[in-house]
Amino acid sequence: MHFRTGILVATLLAAIGVAEAYPPSEGFHLKESDAEAMAVADEVMDAMGGWENWNKTRYITWRFFGGRLHVWDKWTGDIRFEQGELTVLMNINTRKGKVYRNGVVESQADSIEKYLDRGYKSWVNDSYWLIMPYKLKDSGVTLKYTGEEALTDGSPTQVLTLTFENVGVTPQNMYHVYVDKATHLVAVWAFYPKASDPEPRFRGPWENWAIHGKIMIADGHGLDRNGEPRRHTDIAVFDALPDAVFHSPEAVDMMAFPRAK
Repeated sequence: MHFRTGILVATLLAAIGVAEAYPPSEGFHLKESDAEAMAVADEVMDAMGGWENWNKTRYITWRFFGGRLHVWDKWTGDIRFEQGELTVLMNINTRKGKVYRNGVVESQADSIEKYLDRGYKSWVNDSYWLIMPYKLKDSGVTLKYTGEEALTDGSPTQVLTLTFENVGVTPQNMYHVYVDKATHLVAVWAFYPKASDPEPRFRGPWENWAIHGKIMIADGHGLDRNGEPRRHTDIAVFDALPDAVFHSPEAVDMMAFPRAK
């Protein structure tokens, strides 16, 4: 590592403040998880701004790899999802909401169900690519400590293994998460479609960690198969947003609203 990276992270942490380690979510598999793994997860949360700051963060927006738009109210579960002509305004907890195409409300029950499902599944997938490091002790997760491993650049990491039960869209998945020992930030992850798979389907970086409000988020995930950067855009955190963001299909410019500090 990366003397400069260490200085950068220390500076960022001083700017956003560090809170206490966070408690497991209800339904986290505490008995099946390793104490060492949970300690590393606590260090990750601390490095990203701390549980208190994450808990107080309410609104997050981003464009998944520069494309579909998400706006998420963490406290209520309300989301705004836009993809092309489609706008979905729904709640991820109740999975109820309204669907608009080119600003016109959808009235066909089967179409409403289809697009609400698309909005929900897109949010589940896309949010994991944005905030997975904040979900290491989520409901349904078993967290194991796998050991230490050096990355290709020589950086030492601690490796966590995440498996799931009765949660999410694809609970059969498994992830290996590589935590930089110096910064305590996630540096790399590896995705296994099934926990029994001997090799990951992909392995990629978490890059460009930056402060948004009082938390840190990484926007970079390496290159796609065409050699183009995979990068989330328009990431922002807000303390307040107009109700219309979650209740009106009218176009919104998320970047025009005041950011959280």
